[in-house]
Amino acid sequence: MRLRILFVAVAAVLMVLDTSPRGAEADIVVDVNQGTIQPMPIAIAPFAGEHGADIAQVVSADLERSGYFKPIDPAAYIEKNLDANVRPQFDQWKAINAQALVDGAGTMDSDGRLRVAFRLWDIPGGQELTDTSTSYTATPENWRRIAHKIADKVFEKITGQKGFFDTRVVFVAESGPRGHRVKRLAIMDQDGANPQYLTSGASQVLTPHYSSNGQEVTYMTLSDNQTEIHLLNLETTRSESLGHISGLVFSPRFSPDGERVAYSQTINGNTDIWVMDLRTQAKTRLTTDPGIDTSPSFSPDGRRIVFNSDRSGSPQIYVMNLEGSGVRRISQGGGRYNTPVWSPTGDLIAFTKQEGGGFSIGIMAPDGGGEKILSTSYFEEGPTWAPNGRYIMFHRQAQGGAPHLWMVDVTGRVSRPAPYTLDASDPAWSPMLQ
Repeated sequence: MRLRILFVAVAAVLMVLDTSPRGAEADIVVDVNQGTIQPMPIAIAPFAGEHGADIAQVVSADLERSGYFKPIDPAAYIEKNLDANVRPQFDQWKAINAQALVDGAGTMDSDGRLRVAFRLWDIPGGQELTDTSTSYTATPENWRRIAHKIADKVFEKITGQKGFFDTRVVFVAESGPRGHRVKRLAIMDQDGANPQYLTSGASQVLTPHYSSNGQEVTYMTLSDNQTEIHLLNLETTRSESLGHISGLVFSPRFSPDGERVAYSQTINGNTDIWVMDLRTQAKTRLTTDPGIDTSPSFSPDGRRIVFNSDRSGSPQIYVMNLEGSGVRRISQGGGRYNTPVWSPTGDLIAFTKQEGGGFSIGIMAPDGGGEKILSTSYFEEGPTWAPNGRYIMFHRQAQGGAPHLWMVDVTGRVSRPAPYTLDASDPAWSPMLQ
């Protein structure tokens, strides 16, 4: 249980969404706020042309994984070999209970780029929900990104919410026997594809977090009882230390503008929140309480910071202004609260909670209201938000087992393993890719 171990080690060393009708979209809308909902049957026809079948499979898997769509088995299709330039025979899709249909085709442009056009059809309404010219282009080897973009567009058209499929996840890949675990920084597409290591494993890595532009990651390393904060440029794969910082440092996280990093630092047994200006490396101390203050996370507008502290006797969640003023506790329930993180939409804060012998992932409003537990097991921690503020990834560990990535939506209804089957912890979800 690394969250508890880390916290003790520090001490020792020291809504209702807008789904109103929009013209032709009025007949087919999924309300993602409902606590109980049957996934919508949707047909994803094999696309014609270059990478067509593969693209359709990825789109189908993305939508199914969201929990709000139920792709229909292509073996049940009555109308075959659809032409994306021709209206489908709606009665044949109604016969298999399809509520929506996606079809398309891939072609190669004269410059060698892959172009994929697709169309989304409202089957009960007998009309198209996309423009006939809707298409995406990329180099042929990036066909998966086109598939994710199509899934994002379908998700948005039907739910009224932004998608989250064209994203990546940085995480800590773990291997080796207990007591001698190798922890390397790794990255993958959100669907588990294209995994690769970013660090060698010479030093243990912890708590990676993305910058708001998705180009950099901050993380900490642990070696020879020393900790350091590093910045990694994902394009150049160049990593650099933020320089010597006295004492132990933990939980680095970028400000929304990417110009600062907040972190916790232990000096002479006292752990406080600090902020470093990345241009000047000037450091500012934000908290001075004798308790353990750690896990800072900025609000999306950069005006406030949420963090956890045991100043009241047990770890609880607090919010303060950017310069450290106005500190107030927002967690009010029983148990021990840790790892708070502000959602990218600003309306919720996710957290880890320890109570009754188990661990949970939950959410609350920035004022502490509306606390809701989304997932509970023997051990789970480290929530990270999808860029649409609707899904949370974290890692879960069974008693005596290894950590694995998991995901849940803000209703708690959609809960499932993330699509990476090897040992992993500390996920960090990227912004939407550019």
